[in-house]
Amino acid sequence: MSSNTAPSSSGGAGSVDPTSTRRHSKRPKYSRFTQQELPACKPILTPRWVISAFMLVSIVFIPIGVVSLFASRDVVEIIDRYETDCIPLPFRSDKVGYIQRVGDKKCNRTLKVTKNMKKPIFVYYQLDNFYQNHRRYVKSRSDQQLRDPKSENEVDACKPEDKAGGQPVVPCGLIAWSLFNDTYSFSHKKQQSTEPLTVNKKDISWKSDRDHKFGKKVFPKNFQNGTLQGGATLNASKPLSEQEDLIVWMRTAALPTFRKLYGKIEVDLEAGDELHVTLDNNYNTYSFNGKKKLVLSTTSWIGGRNDFLGIAYLTVGGLCFFLAMAFTVVYLVKPRQLGDPSYLSWNRNPGGH
Repeated sequence: MSSNTAPSSSGGAGSVDPTSTRRHSKRPKYSRFTQQELPACKPILTPRWVISAFMLVSIVFIPIGVVSLFASRDVVEIIDRYETDCIPLPFRSDKVGYIQRVGDKKCNRTLKVTKNMKKPIFVYYQLDNFYQNHRRYVKSRSDQQLRDPKSENEVDACKPEDKAGGQPVVPCGLIAWSLFNDTYSFSHKKQQSTEPLTVNKKDISWKSDRDHKFGKKVFPKNFQNGTLQGGATLNASKPLSEQEDLIVWMRTAALPTFRKLYGKIEVDLEAGDELHVTLDNNYNTYSFNGKKKLVLSTTSWIGGRNDFLGIAYLTVGGLCFFLAMAFTVVYLVKPRQLGDPSYLSWNRNPGGH
């Protein structure tokens, strides 16, 4: 009976066929890679390594921060805020009414050159409290229309500046409609003579924008012909790829305070020289308490004046140097014992035995 019992137990309901189990299992084929059993580098961050790393960062970052800060301080800037001074005294109680009236709004400004300025000298206009990053404002444009003359009717995204008189506006949208329209002309007083300064407005925009985003066969059409004029007008005989003031303006700013390039002065200016600026104060920033500034600036190898880069490097380098010194003191006062490797996580028994 014992010989009959053994076969019946092996073939009973409780038996398991190894072949059948392997056939229906979803477990992947065993390999050291899938089971993460390959040899691995497990570095131990000893106090000496940590202190050395912090010290290395401080040695690299602090000189870079000092050099960047000095390069930024070498940039010469002249900044003139004029939105209030260019409103005549009788009209300063109603600035919006003055800027919206029809007529000449010329304003004369005098800028003093405090340090030598090497060419090229970049002329910017700066706007404060102007949110070009507003969602509706940013979306109000048609990139297809700007590139292709056959897409002039692609104005669905341009509302409310999509059509005027039933005809499509080229370029359409709020961005183009609000094009900055203050203008500047300069004269240079040097010793006893005064001579005009030419502002070069060629190549002030990105070449990639001129070549790929604005068509050479797309011309302004029906622009600023609506009931309310937003900003500057465009020369209808020039294609959009040559309207560089528009191209610069259409690259929207991410922050409410921004500068945009107006042109370049291609002569050197010396300390003590005077610049006489005749500007047309046309752009309405008074409705939203905006500010307008004229900026003349030189550049250095890091670009324009920007102290943030140097301060950031100095801050990180100084913090790392402080941590390196602090860890050194702690290590000398209470050195870490490395004789027993049981503190390492991979040397501990998960079962606690």
